[in-house]
Amino acid sequence: MTIRILIADDHHVVRKGLVFFFRTQEDLEVVAEAANGEEVLTGIEEHEIDVALLDVQMPVMDGVETAKAIRERNQSIKILMLTSFSDYDSVIPAIQAGANGYQLKDVEPDQLADAIRRVHKGESMIDSKVASHLMNHVTGGDEQEEKAKLDSLTKREKEVLKQMMKGQSNKEISNTLYITEKTVKTHVSNILSKLEVHDRTQAALFAVKYMKE
Repeated sequence: MTIRILIADDHHVVRKGLVFFFRTQEDLEVVAEAANGEEVLTGIEEHEIDVALLDVQMPVMDGVETAKAIRERNQSIKILMLTSFSDYDSVIPAIQAGANGYQLKDVEPDQLADAIRRVHKGESMIDSKVASHLMNHVTGGDEQEEKAKLDSLTKREKEVLKQMMKGQSNKEISNTLYITEKTVKTHVSNILSKLEVHDRTQAALFAVKYMKE
């Protein structure tokens, strides 16, 4: 199965470099390119896109605005943000806008290809450097204290948290774990309380940093 990719970056050399690399991957095909958000929206109308690779910093419409616009038009396209910025202010809005993953531009090409494949399968891919940076803002305790919070979760709560890491909704978690949506909501509430985080994104980031697969 070939994964159809749209690449959006206002640097022509970066786009062409990615296109050249993806040609070496049998299961990845670049079907559209864009230099800004408006061109991305045109691209998703004119082509069948599986994964949109978006630069955060783009003219006309930046990556976050573009991710929101894609989500309004098409829920099935997976969105992977690619940027040189690992700051809290750009990552959280991107994830909240509907991005399925966030990778830094210093990632190895093979790792980026793997991230595209995993995002396409439905996983949430957050670069480990980004996750670590974010957790400095999300949690204030030391590592032992944070791991103790994770250990306080029940086996079922950890199973739910693993699905939250993949970006699954309550309904999807319900179907995956064969439990009711009401039960999922209860587990999510308990997870947020025990981890002392405010929302699902923070819980997922917590898991990325401290939870082993």
